[in-house]
Amino acid sequence: MTTQTTDNAVRTSVTVEVPIERAFTVFTDEIDSWWDPDHHLIEAELERMVFEPRVGGHVYDLGVDGSECRWARVLAFDPPDRFVISWDINTSWELETDLDRTSEVEVRFVAEGPERTRVELEHRNLDRHGEGWEERMRDAVASDNGWPAGLRRFADAVQM
Repeated sequence: MTTQTTDNAVRTSVTVEVPIERAFTVFTDEIDSWWDPDHHLIEAELERMVFEPRVGGHVYDLGVDGSECRWARVLAFDPPDRFVISWDINTSWELETDLDRTSEVEVRFVAEGPERTRVELEHRNLDRHGEGWEERMRDAVASDNGWPAGLRRFADAVQM
């Protein structure tokens, strides 16, 4: 796994020993099998996370009490090669309603063979989050508990 931070983006990648279609499906359709259940915005205990597989869809959390939080919009969806979602979360880790102050996450799936896939994640335009974005957003998602931990959890889940 590698992680690189630039001025307003974080890039990280992982290689998994599964076909590209399997990697894409687990990342999207089975997102709640690998996403850290402590990383959600709803106040209730997380029941599950949903990734709606279409442009215009959302990524959202469902609480055990029926509450729902739509924290990302699907901007591009090209299975099994890539997708792009918005990151509608502000630097206080709350839902961001001003869409001009949201960043984007692009995930690309690159087949390195019939049973091997490189997953490349870029969280970009982080400066759109406004004041404090460097420390409270970029450094957080680049930290060992951010996207790198998420991709490790994904790699564990996809190879089961």
